[in-house]
Amino acid sequence: METVFDILTMIIFSGLVVLFLQRSVSEEPAGDAMWQYLVASIGCATANYLGNHSYAMPALFVMFGTLVFIYYVLKPFKRAPKP
Repeated sequence: METVFDILTMIIFSGLVVLFLQRSVSEEPAGDAMWQYLVASIGCATANYLGNHSYAMPALFVMFGTLVFIYYVLKPFKRAPKP
């Protein structure tokens, strides 16, 4: 962990892992597929790579795009229906 991009992408990836684990043990199906988590993970890795190789602006754009993808596709703040 040498750069700020290492820290930021690890925070995003850790949240992604927690979301995946939470949904994998829930009783009701979440409706998301494994490839969606793969896309978000590749976004984190790409942003980290770009940031570590002095491409700060493209890294920030990729990181922002990854966060937007997670928010709109994986919907981490979706409320469970009331019984």
